[in-house]
Amino acid sequence: MTDKEKFEGFKQKLIDDNEKKYGKEIRNKYGADTVNKSNAKLKNMTQEEYEEATRLANEVNTTLAEAFKTGDPAGAIAQKADLHKQWLTYFWNEYSKEAHAGLAQMYMDDERFKAYYDEKQPGTAEFLRDAIHVYTGFKK
Repeated sequence: MTDKEKFEGFKQKLIDDNEKKYGKEIRNKYGADTVNKSNAKLKNMTQEEYEEATRLANEVNTTLAEAFKTGDPAGAIAQKADLHKQWLTYFWNEYSKEAHAGLAQMYMDDERFKAYYDEKQPGTAEFLRDAIHVYTGFKK
């Protein structure tokens, strides 16, 4: 099996695992077309693009931890929220500030996401939501 074939299998497994775990829920919430387009985007991703998306995810988490220490979601470090947008564009078929702000609110409303972001530092999910709301102009 070539490296390309292995990578194709890896991407398909990511899609299959996500469908098995969250498929019904996300299709009900976002619609089959949106989910299918996101799956197709991942399926068509090159290894280099996947590596860049992974690098961005790590940079988002590192930057978020630094920004949290400042306590200012509108500060310069927190407003590197563009990194989060860049990461999203690897998986979303189209970007909108409204959808980005909605996702940030979901990080607070869905206990699974809140637990993920708050694992190392409680309050991080709320801080990320607030930073993204400032970034997108949906600040409350």
